[in-house]
Amino acid sequence: AAPLLTEIKGDLGLTKQQIWNSSIAGVGSTIFMRFVNGPLCDKYGPRIMMSCILAFACIPTALTGTVASAVDLVIIRMLIGIGGSTFVMCQYWSSRMFTKEVVGTANALCGGWGNLGGGVTQLVVGSLLFPMFKAIYGDDEDCENWRDDDNWIDTRKDLPWDTMCASEKAWRTVCVVPAVVTALTAWWILGHSEDSPKGNYWELKENGAMPSISATNSFREGAYNVNT
Repeated sequence: AAPLLTEIKGDLGLTKQQIWNSSIAGVGSTIFMRFVNGPLCDKYGPRIMMSCILAFACIPTALTGTVASAVDLVIIRMLIGIGGSTFVMCQYWSSRMFTKEVVGTANALCGGWGNLGGGVTQLVVGSLLFPMFKAIYGDDEDCENWRDDDNWIDTRKDLPWDTMCASEKAWRTVCVVPAVVTALTAWWILGHSEDSPKGNYWELKENGAMPSISATNSFREGAYNVNT
């Protein structure tokens, strides 16, 4: 939703404060889930956690077009923000997969590519896909007149789909594209990757090669560790 906030703000008549509130909700959920995902990675492994979080995040991403108020935007961005916590699995995973001689470089590359991916996604959605979807829907003759009307926000509320402006139709549907990509990525990770060089956590635990660990105990030990 981030690259489309200007359009969403204009179409729904939101204030800057309401946009800021949605941004705070998105960042807040990311921070909270980063604390949660670490211990869960210790218990279930990064493969399952990465797949689950991505599979979950694709749902609110696809539902961005259902936003109709400031509260809706806060909820959607809060749920999408959970996807930002995949940074934890990314760093956890690369730390498990590479030896200490190169793990720093591996973490840097993984983190850098992750941040680049987030930026490219916003660029592609905002500068490529949104204009493309807008062109597909075509311009509506009355849209500019409505926007010049002081009562435009009130007159356009609850408009049926076929009377919406092309720009609004575009931002209400364009997020389906990244949602589908996210869902496919989650599916691919679950079926074509492993938790560690020795295999998946559940297999290692079944064979006695790895002890079972409680997520609660993992969090407690990490919190009380002086190195943390």
